[in-house]
Formats: sequence, C-alpha cells, structure tokens
Amino acid sequence: MKFLSLLYFHPILTAHPVRSFHMRFANIQRAGRYISSRSASTNLRDIPVSLSSSLPQCRQQYSSFSLRLFSTTNEDEDPTEREAGKKRVVFLGTPEVAATTLRELHQDSIKPKNNNESYEIVCVITQPPKRRRRKGDKAEPSPVGRVAEELGILVLSPEKMKDSDFLDSLEQNINPDLCITAAYGQYLPKRFLAAPTLGTVNIHPSLLPRWRGASPVQRSLEAGDNPVGVTVLYTVSKMDAGPIIAQKEESIVDKNIEDATATKVLPWLFEIGTDLLIEKLPDILSGAVKFDTAKIQDESQVVQAAMIDSSEAEMKPWEETATTLHNRLNGFSMWPGCFMYLEVGKGTKPVKFKILKTRLLEEKTEGTDIVEAGPSKKDGLRLVCFDGSILEINSLQPATKKPIDSLSFVNGLQGRTVRYVKTPEEVVAV
Repeated sequence: MKFLSLLYFHPILTAHPVRSFHMRFANIQRAGRYISSRSASTNLRDIPVSLSSSLPQCRQQYSSFSLRLFSTTNEDEDPTEREAGKKRVVFLGTPEVAATTLRELHQDSIKPKNNNESYEIVCVITQPPKRRRRKGDKAEPSPVGRVAEELGILVLSPEKMKDSDFLDSLEQNINPDLCITAAYGQYLPKRFLAAPTLGTVNIHPSLLPRWRGASPVQRSLEAGDNPVGVTVLYTVSKMDAGPIIAQKEESIVDKNIEDATATKVLPWLFEIGTDLLIEKLPDILSGAVKFDTAKIQDESQVVQAAMIDSSEAEMKPWEETATTLHNRLNGFSMWPGCFMYLEVGKGTKPVKFKILKTRLLEEKTEGTDIVEAGPSKKDGLRLVCFDGSILEINSLQPATKKPIDSLSFVNGLQGRTVRYVKTPEEVVAV
C-alpha cells in the first residue's frame, strides 16, 4: 500500500466518511493514482480524518488551490477528537529550531497535569513541502512537518493563511483553544487570530520591543547587543507588537568564539524560549495569564530588524571599525556571510574573498591597507581598519576556491603583498 502515500485526494474520495475502507479504495482506483488539478475546489472540511485512520503508517497529501494535508495517525485514533479536559493546541513552525520546540512541547503535553493546565497538540501548521536540491527532486516536508508526522500529529500546509477553506476547517473542525508559533514564516490574518479562544502566543528571539521583524538575532548580533534574549508574547496583526508574557536575558561571554555567531545563538535562544513558554503555559491555559493582563510594549523603544540584503555583506575597513566588521560577521554567519576584496600582489586584479572566521584584537596601531600575518606563527592575518583597530582573520575563502586557514594563505603568498581595496568596478567572479 506504499503507493497510497503519494495520492492527491479528490472530492469523490471525501464525501462519505462512513464508507468502508474497501469502498474508498475502489474510489481511489477509479480516480487514478495522481489527481492534482489546480482547478479542484475541494474543501478541507470534507476530508474525513477516518480515512487516514484506516491507513496506518501511510501519508496522505491533499492539494487544492493552496492547501496540502499530511497526516500520520494510528489505526484507532481520530486527530480531531477532543480528549476530556485537555486544551486543544495548534503549533505553527517551519525550520529546524521550531522542530526542536515542537518535540519539547509534545513531551511536555504528555506529562500528568491538572485538568485546567493539561493540553494536547491536535494539529501542526507548517510551510508547504519544497524541492530542496535539484529541479525534479521530490518535494520534501519542512523539519517541523517531518517531526509532526513522526509524532502522529495532523499536519496542514496552506500556501496562504488567508485561504478560506483552510480557515473554515480551523474554526469548524480543529477548533483550537491556543495557537503557538515559532518561526512559522507567514503573516497571520485577523480571522486566524480570532479562532483560538486563548489567543496565539509566539516565541521571538529578541528582547522586544527591540528588534521587531524578520531578522532579530542577526540584527542584534550585528549591533553588538549583549545581553541578548528571548520574548514570549501574544500575537497581534502588527508584527511582533503584542503584549509580553515573559522575557529572559542571556549574556554572550566571549564574542570571539563560534558560539557568539547567529548560527549558534539562534537555536540557543529558541531553546531558552521553549523552556520559558513551557514554564508559562499552565498560567496561559488556566487563564491566570491573559492578553489583557500581559505587559504592553513601549512603542518609543521599538527597533526594527529589517530583512538582510546581500549588499550589506561587504566589509569596508576604510570606513568601518574592527568591532563593526566582527559583529556583522557574527550576525551574518548563516547568510549571506561577509566578504571583501583583496589585491594579492601589486598591480593584480582584486579578488573577492569570503571572510569566514575572525577575532577581535584589543590592541591598536596606525592605519594601513596592508593585510599581513601577525608577529607570532599562531597569529592570523591582521586587517587594520581606518581608526587603527585590528581584526584578525583566521579563515577565508578565495573566489571559486575552497576555504583555507590564514597560515595556509600566508604560506602561498611567496613574498607577495596583500592589500584590501575598495569595491572595484571589475572583479574576479565568485
């Protein structure tokens, strides 16, 4: 029955949830193995969850204008059936950091609790599957989607949250008490926010109201913020502007280590935020914490975390300090990274180098455009900025070549002098 896992469902397969599996299987055979017409107008609410219950360990896909359904359930389970006394929670998330949050919430949900604090995750909403590699590869579910399937939780993947069929099903079938979001990646319309009786709460990796927006961790590290932190808040229509339930600060001990980069700080803050949310969930579910009693954000302190553009990644030591360059590299470690142009040998064409790892030095010297190794064999390349501050480069990557450490780079110079240059009109292509 493996071939059933890739079927797209059609109205004729969903109109009679009380039919036997054999009659539904006959309908599937008549309908054909793949039905994915964009003109189909099937409502999600018409899809019988009992169908997935009849196909243990199989995955179903549903496609209409903008929606796919994935579900993995045990034979005797109905994901929409309410467990007595338990609040119904819907989780929204997409990337790996959110998948970790989902696992932790699921583990917490199965622990014994008082009736007014107990909950179950009845549905997961995530971004639609995407082709991760070459064109033609099979679409893969998001990290959150994979974890939800593993846990046997119903998964919905609307392309647009304002899809009316999706919202109808949310209100009439899923009927959530609380929604939890963690790096979901779509705007939530007012109709969605009105569905859960206890509201929607979000894990946001910054100390709001500082760094509202798409890139809070990257912007906070770029700005050199210390401490950093995480906020659990209610969601409203305006991005990251809802009242605050709880916050936690954390200090970065050493900005020169890998743990100070966005690559490490982002998952670290989501772990902290997940623990903070789980700590506050009993009060949220019992009504001890409410939207009206949460802390209103101070609008005068708002700082926006604008989406990062690749044009911001260039390092400009002729006008920027070593601290500025180092902080930007920490913030942009996941994407797009940082780069600069170096002239390797007098009169040669400047080459674009991606700067991979740096260390901020406390000492200062006279400004120069020459990039050379430090006095010790263990030292990296010393980049002296306009104000005399020094950034040590320990790893870099020449255009079209593999990454190298600074010692290997110096050994290959054969006496040539290296200088940084301003953005040239003609450079070696990456």
